[in-house]
Amino acid sequence: MRITKTIIKYFFLIVMATIQIVPLIWLFLFSLKDNNQIFGKSSFSLPSPVVFENYSFAFTRGGVGRYFLNSVIVSGLTVFLVVILSSMVTYAIIRMKWKYQKIAYVYFLMGLMIPIHSGLLPLFIVLKSLGILNTRIALIVPYTAFGLSMAIMIISGFIVAIPRELEEAAAIDGASIYRIFYIIVLPLIKPALAAITIITFKNSWNEMMMATVFINKPELKTLTVGINSLTGEYLTEWGVIGAGLMIASLPIIIVYLISSDKIQKGLIAGAVKG
Repeated sequence: MRITKTIIKYFFLIVMATIQIVPLIWLFLFSLKDNNQIFGKSSFSLPSPVVFENYSFAFTRGGVGRYFLNSVIVSGLTVFLVVILSSMVTYAIIRMKWKYQKIAYVYFLMGLMIPIHSGLLPLFIVLKSLGILNTRIALIVPYTAFGLSMAIMIISGFIVAIPRELEEAAAIDGASIYRIFYIIVLPLIKPALAAITIITFKNSWNEMMMATVFINKPELKTLTVGINSLTGEYLTEWGVIGAGLMIASLPIIIVYLISSDKIQKGLIAGAVKG
C-alpha cells in the first residue's frame, strides 16, 4: 500500500514537472527558428538551421538589452524599498505600543484585497498631477505600495514569535530601538525577508499593465513592454520575440532554482509562528 502511494505521488510530481518544463523547452526551440520554420514545421521540431542571430538581433536592434536594464533597476529598487519599509513598519506595528496600531495593521492588510490593476486610473491621475509619468519612479512607487501588504503579513508572523526578553535585555544594556531592530530583529526574520525578496521581484519583473500605461518613452520601457513593441506593422520576426521572451524568463528561472525552498520555508514558518 505504501509503495502504491509512493508511485502515485511521484507520478503526479512528474506530470506536474512536465507541465512546467515543456513550455520552456518549446520557447527555447521557438527562439532559435525563423518565420519559415515556425510556420512551416511542427511546433516541437528541432531548429534547422539554428538561428542564433535572433538573440543578437534582440539585444542590438530590438533594444532588449536596454529594456532588461530598466527592468533590473525598477525591480531592484522595488525589492529594496519593500524589504526595508515592510520590516520597519511591521516592527513598529507589532512591538511598539501606540493608540492606532491595530487599525494600522488592518489598514495595511486590506491592501491584499485590492487587485493591483484596479487602481490604474486613480494612479495615472495622481502620477500625472505630480509630473512623474514617464519616469521609473512612476513604476517603483506603485509596485512598492502594492508589495507592502503581503510583506507585512509575512513578517508579522516572525516578529510575534521573537521573545521579548531578547529586546528587553538589549535595552537594559543600553541599546537604542534602532540598534535592537538591526542587531536582533533583522537577523531573526531573514527567512521572511528572503521570501519577500523573491515574491516582490517576480511580481515587479512580470508586471506589464502599469508599465504600459505609465511609461511611453522607449528608453524607459521595461522588458515586458519592450518585447511587445518588437511586433512589426507589416512583418513580425517571431523568432526574435521568442528570444526576447527567453531572455525575460531567465532571471525568474534562475531566482526560482536558487531560492524556491526559501519561499516555502519562509511562508510556512511565518504561518506556523503567527
